Amino acid sequence: MKRIYFYAILCFLTLSGMNPASKIRYVALGDSYTICEGALTEESWPSMMTKHLKDKGLNIELVANPSVTGWTTQNLIDNELQVFNSSNANFATLLIGVNDWVQKVDKEKFHSNLNYIIDFVQKRLPDKRNLVLVTIPDFGASPNGHKYNGGRDISEGISEFNAIIASEAKKRNLVIVDIFPTTQQMKGQADLVSLDGLHPSAKEYALWEKLISPAVYDLLK
Repeated sequence: MKRIYFYAILCFLTLSGMNPASKIRYVALGDSYTICEGALTEESWPSMMTKHLKDKGLNIELVANPSVTGWTTQNLIDNELQVFNSSNANFATLLIGVNDWVQKVDKEKFHSNLNYIIDFVQKRLPDKRNLVLVTIPDFGASPNGHKYNGGRDISEGISEFNAIIASEAKKRNLVIVDIFPTTQQMKGQADLVSLDGLHPSAKEYALWEKLISPAVYDLLK
């Protein structure tokens, strides 16, 4: 009788969406724009998003954010994927590529590395759709962005990389959140830029979170 009662309760919890085993284990993969250089940890968009999704009733935990300022797709492959692999994650976000462009990694190599990362993550997710891609910000809108243009047009170059990200999202039926237009608002708005004159401020990261969080909620609810 006790066993029947236990299974009845378990079935009820599962059907009502309260299955305690359904915790969302989230890993945020990326570079400075995911670790959120220039802001406090709790002001990072992955941390804020996790909090807001919890407030909406999702059983989610940010189990790792191995992102590092300055890292390229190759750095992510060499270092962050190990963290993801051992995290037992069932959801991830990916925002990477700005440092590839700054370091003049060609589009073909960036595309190849991006595919490797997405393939690696999807193979380890219980649901391959639980990877959200985020476009690369237009750092040229920041006061010091021009110092890293290498004589090239930043907006044009980043847009080319973002087109690659968008093409992979479409091909794989993945959710993509385009923050590129929002980041262009940093131009002339000092409160949206951190003290280094390059990275976004906590206020700007909060704007990104307002775009990313609803898309993630719709995916995971």
